[in-house]
Amino acid sequence: MEKSKVVASKSSAPVSIYPILAADFVGTLGFSIVLPFLIYLITRLGGNALVYGVMESTYSFFQLLGAPLLGRLSDRYGRRRILLVSQIGTLVAWGIFLAALWLPAQPLIEVNSAALGMFMLTVPLVVLFFSRALDGLSGGNVSVANAYLADISDDTNRSANFGKMGMWSNLGFILGPAIAGVLGALGAGETLPVLAAFVISALACLIIAFWLPETNPCVMQIYPESVGVRKVLGPDRKECIELRAAPKLAIGAILRLPSVGLLLALYFLVYLAFNFFYVGFPVYVATGIKWSLTETGIFFSVLAALMALVQGPVLAWASRIWSDRARVLGGSFILAGSFPLFNSEHAITLYVGNALLALGNGIMWPSLLSVLAKSADRSVQGTVQGFAGSVGAVASIIGLLIGGFLYSFLGAQLFVISGVLTLLTFVLAFAIPINARSTI
Repeated sequence: MEKSKVVASKSSAPVSIYPILAADFVGTLGFSIVLPFLIYLITRLGGNALVYGVMESTYSFFQLLGAPLLGRLSDRYGRRRILLVSQIGTLVAWGIFLAALWLPAQPLIEVNSAALGMFMLTVPLVVLFFSRALDGLSGGNVSVANAYLADISDDTNRSANFGKMGMWSNLGFILGPAIAGVLGALGAGETLPVLAAFVISALACLIIAFWLPETNPCVMQIYPESVGVRKVLGPDRKECIELRAAPKLAIGAILRLPSVGLLLALYFLVYLAFNFFYVGFPVYVATGIKWSLTETGIFFSVLAALMALVQGPVLAWASRIWSDRARVLGGSFILAGSFPLFNSEHAITLYVGNALLALGNGIMWPSLLSVLAKSADRSVQGTVQGFAGSVGAVASIIGLLIGGFLYSFLGAQLFVISGVLTLLTFVLAFAIPINARSTI
C-alpha cells in the first residue's frame, strides 16, 4: 500500500484548539466527579481495597486493548468520528454505572482469606466491573485527542498546546471533586454525582459532534450538507489536494520509528512512578499520618491547581526559552526530587513536595508528549499515540496491583522508588535527539 500523506489545501483555515480543550475538560470533569466516593461505594457494596484495585486495573486493562485500536481507526477514518464513538461508549458506561446503584446487593461469592482479606462479590459490583471495562475500552479517546492536538499543532506551539490540554484537564480534576462534595451533601448518596457524570458525558458527545472540526483524513468536497445525523456520523469532507490511505503499522514498525522506542520507555517509567505514588499516598495520609478526608482532598486540589498553573503560563514561558528536550530533562530532574519528600509526616514538607511535583511534571509531561508527536508523521499519529496509551495502561496495571503490595511492606518508602524511576527517566532522556523527526 502506498504511504499515506494528507495534504490540505492552502486555503484551509487553521483549526481552533478550543473545541478539543473543551471536550477534554468536560470529559475529565465527568470522570473526576466519581473519584472521591468510589472506594466508599465499593466497600458499601461488599468489596474491599483489593476489589478497588482490581476494578481500577480492569479499566486500565481494557484501555490497553482499546487505545491502539481507536488510534489506528482515527488514522483511517478521522479523529472526530472516533472521538465521538469512544465518548458515546463512555456515556453508555456511565449509564450502566448508574443502573448498578439501584440493583440489590445480592452476594454471588464470599471470600475470607488471610491473603485476599474478606469481601463479597455482589451483583452491583459485577455490573460496576462491566461498566469500568466498557469505559476503559473506549478510554483510548485520550490517545486520539493527543493525536488530534498533534494534527493541529506545529513546532512553534506544540508544547504549549499540550500544556494547555494538561491545564484544562487539571481544572476538571479541581472542579470534579468539589461538585461531588456539593451533590453528596444533598443526601442522595452516590446517585446525584453519577447522574452528573452521565449528563456531563452527554455534553462531551455534543461538543465533539457539533463543535469539533475534523483534521484527518481529508476527502474531496462533493455535496455540501447542513448539520444533521449523516453530517455528524458520516464521513467528513473538506477541501483537499491529495488523499492516500493511512499505512498499517505493526508494533515492530512503530518501535523502529526514530526515538519512539526510547520515548515509550520514558512514558512507561513516568506512568509507573506516578501509579506507585497514587496508590500509596492516599493510604499513607489516611492510615499513617491520620489526615482527614478533607485534608486529603485539599492536598490533591492544591496539586491540581498548581499543575494547571504550571502547564499554562509557566510552560508557555519556558517553551520560549528551552527546547522540548531540555524541558523533559529539567522537569524529570525536579520531579525525581519531589517524590522522596512525601516520605515525611510534616505537612510543610509534603506541600513542598506537592509544589515540586506540580512544577516538574507540569514542565516535563507536555514536553515529552510534544517530542513523541514530532517522532511520527501526521498520518500515523493515532497509531503511535494509541500504542503509547497502551504502554501507559500496562504501567497503570502494574502500578495499581504491585504498588499496593509493595506499600504493605515498604510503607512510605515506596515513594523513594517513584523517585528512582523518575531519576532513571532523567538519565535516559539525555538520549533524546535534539531534532528527532519521523521519516515516514
